[in-house]
Amino acid sequence: MVLRGARQALQVERRPLPQPGAGQVRLRVRACAVCRTDLHLQDGDLPMARWPVVPGHEVVGTVDALGAATTGLRLGQRVGVPWLGGACGQCRYCLAGQENLCDAPQFTGCTRDGGFATHIVADASFCVPLDHLALDDASAAPLLCAGLIGWRSLRLAGDDARVLGLYGFGAAAHLIAQVALAQGRRVHAFTRPGDTAAQQHARALGCTWAGDADQPAPEPLDAAILFAPAGELVPLALRAVRKGGRVVCGGIHMSDIPSFPYALLWQERQLLSVANLTRADAREFFAALQALPPLRIHTTPYPLQAAQQAMDDLRAGRFQGAAVLLAE
Repeated sequence: MVLRGARQALQVERRPLPQPGAGQVRLRVRACAVCRTDLHLQDGDLPMARWPVVPGHEVVGTVDALGAATTGLRLGQRVGVPWLGGACGQCRYCLAGQENLCDAPQFTGCTRDGGFATHIVADASFCVPLDHLALDDASAAPLLCAGLIGWRSLRLAGDDARVLGLYGFGAAAHLIAQVALAQGRRVHAFTRPGDTAAQQHARALGCTWAGDADQPAPEPLDAAILFAPAGELVPLALRAVRKGGRVVCGGIHMSDIPSFPYALLWQERQLLSVANLTRADAREFFAALQALPPLRIHTTPYPLQAAQQAMDDLRAGRFQGAAVLLAE
């Protein structure tokens, strides 16, 4: 399923099987979740995008071909392919362990073809082994971005953030809320005004409170994580956090932040952004899952050729959790 340019619909295209190069693998795609970043790609919000491109960066598949000199993975192995598909390894950020800020990155489904397809070629060193993950392919797929970005956002919120607010309760929030609750935190969910289905979903997962994003928080928050790409939520979240609290913006794109009084930021409140992820994030996250209760992952399946419908349904908020394309 191909995007030929910004603001165009996905189109079906048949191609020869891609061949992996040195250090690469080819995967037979089993499932690929649909991310809000895919909407930003389609809308032309990502200036680094390559056209045409196959979207999709929450990929679960099995290795069916190895490129020359490829090590670390084996034929038939189940692996995941996340958003960060490659890094230069030489810039100041890579050398400092911040490959998420690499000066010359590759992004799956954006600067290189992604998982809205039956097959994908990926750099072996950026694939995530999923051998020991006790989840089916469709349930595992959202972990490759929604889970990982949620994990990085939670880490930036801080271990001392015992009262947490999540703004936007979709794929990422419904996963990381469960992680935070398992860590003994209190979680408050803020949704689009009137989205009672998302609020009920949050309460069913154990959130202490769920309500409209424009409502006051029921208690001062230690930290807030914004998953909704709405800049107008930033002042609301700053107002909700206590002195010294943090607001973490978890998306790759957000609408403009409106002006707000300095008093909302004063008293050492912090406003942070999350950019991409690292392979270390993936190792830590999937290791942490082994020690946590099993996640309840809410997915809505679509056949691969219904990818545009899945994108439209995500945009309209027609389901809870994550949409997942099944390539078989």
